[in-house]
Amino acid sequence: MRATCAGAALALTVMAGMAQASCGPESGACEIQSGTYHIKLPETPGDDMPVVVFLHGFGGSGQAAISRDIMVEPLRARGYAVIAPNGVPRAEGRPASWTFYPGWPGRDETAFLKDVVADAADRFGTSADTVLLSGFSAGGFMVNYLACDAPDTFSAYAPVSGGFWRPHPVECNGPVRLLHTHGWADGTVPLEGRKLAGGRFQQGDIFAGLEIWRAANECSDEKPTGFGKTGNFMRRVWGNCADGGALEMALFPGGHTVPEGWADLALDWFEGLN
Repeated sequence: MRATCAGAALALTVMAGMAQASCGPESGACEIQSGTYHIKLPETPGDDMPVVVFLHGFGGSGQAAISRDIMVEPLRARGYAVIAPNGVPRAEGRPASWTFYPGWPGRDETAFLKDVVADAADRFGTSADTVLLSGFSAGGFMVNYLACDAPDTFSAYAPVSGGFWRPHPVECNGPVRLLHTHGWADGTVPLEGRKLAGGRFQQGDIFAGLEIWRAANECSDEKPTGFGKTGNFMRRVWGNCADGGALEMALFPGGHTVPEGWADLALDWFEGLN
């Protein structure tokens, strides 16, 4: 009986360690050749666990993203592993971010994120196929550009408070499955975009980006096919599009943030896809 109890205690200890899934001697970051990432497994780990990959904003970190319980814990409670990769500075002395704009020098982020998902699958048994790529602000911009260039890379995309930069892409590959979430009062990435660095850079218009996505998905009309409300989220969906695509927008009455309730909203949408 004593041996059985000891064995059970050891198993619980191992499972608790798996739930955090820390790797790395100090920071807890998992290291691959092209970068690092943080991971938390679901409350009840299993085989082939679905994954949400979440990209931090400009100047952020995977550690900060994975520590945001209001976002991460609802995902884990629903059986998802959460992976938070680390961006890298685009120049020495600059904050960490993502190389998303076409022509910018830097890391091949699509290759990096694919390698992150593959490494996590090998180490922790997470799924390499059921993956929702999301991100906030600069991370949201990264999600849009990756989905535009290579929509088959991951299962679906859920950017928050990030779209395209001007000039907008002429076109994107499709079909794509994408849920865009944005704050009505966002002043950092306004819905209409804004100029930065004295006008050298200009954020794009979120609604112009949705028009690009409608074209990629071969939607037959600009008009949404449905409107709805979930909590504070005002939703509009375009369902008159090609097979394999899905496009929805969710606005909330706040600013530049990942709002409370977003995790369940995103997973409800993701799990409802055909």
